[in-house]
Amino acid sequence: MKTEFLTQGEIEGFQRDGFLVVPQLLDAEETELLGTIARRDRALATARTSRADGEGGAVELVVENELPEGSIYSAIVQGQPLVDAMEVLLGGEVYHYHHKMILKEPRTGGAWTWHQDYGYWYNNGCLWPNMASCMISVTPSTKENGCLQVIRASHLLGRIDHVKIGDQTGADLERVEAALERLEHVYVESAAGDALFFHSNLLHRSDQNLSDSPRWSLICCYNARSNNPYKESKHPSYTPLEKVADDAILNWTSPSTS
Repeated sequence: MKTEFLTQGEIEGFQRDGFLVVPQLLDAEETELLGTIARRDRALATARTSRADGEGGAVELVVENELPEGSIYSAIVQGQPLVDAMEVLLGGEVYHYHHKMILKEPRTGGAWTWHQDYGYWYNNGCLWPNMASCMISVTPSTKENGCLQVIRASHLLGRIDHVKIGDQTGADLERVEAALERLEHVYVESAAGDALFFHSNLLHRSDQNLSDSPRWSLICCYNARSNNPYKESKHPSYTPLEKVADDAILNWTSPSTS
């Protein structure tokens, strides 16, 4: 894992734009290993759920609240460079809120409607949007296979009302259209191993995968300790997050493949 990647200019850019791209957060060996393990991970395959996108497609994903000891997923989520960066961007100690694999398969992977993550997490008892995610591309992410799209600086709009769209929850489209008239719409294409850090109030979406290539990504979600939920929900309350060395990714323990 890349050890030093946050400059003062990048920190200011995150605060201004609501997102930050870090090329090759994971190096080629780490990315290849993550992809190999994920493809062979039967527990991951079994845990897949599908959510209709309201556009005729469906998104497959796996959400995990726990960090299994010795797994490559835990090694990434707990990697000291990544956690340190999150603590700088969010202004203090953070903890693991959850992580998830997004699995957009060729020609079948569905879309995500425009939404803010805090549009969901607000209802989990988090009083402030002092939360952020890091999306790591397991495979290349392009317009053709449904890369993430963001509206630059939309995190400054505050939380937008969300409603049900298919099996998903999306932002009020009237507000989204108004934002798109005023702010820049960005397609975040990325190579495998690249990472996108984004604020919980940043409006984002993705299109269906109409290509012959998969689009897999690992999303690591963090909450500030100071934003510990005031009530229980499906995602965890604060527990100290043990940081691990940046080379721990290559010292993983294999998940079940039987």
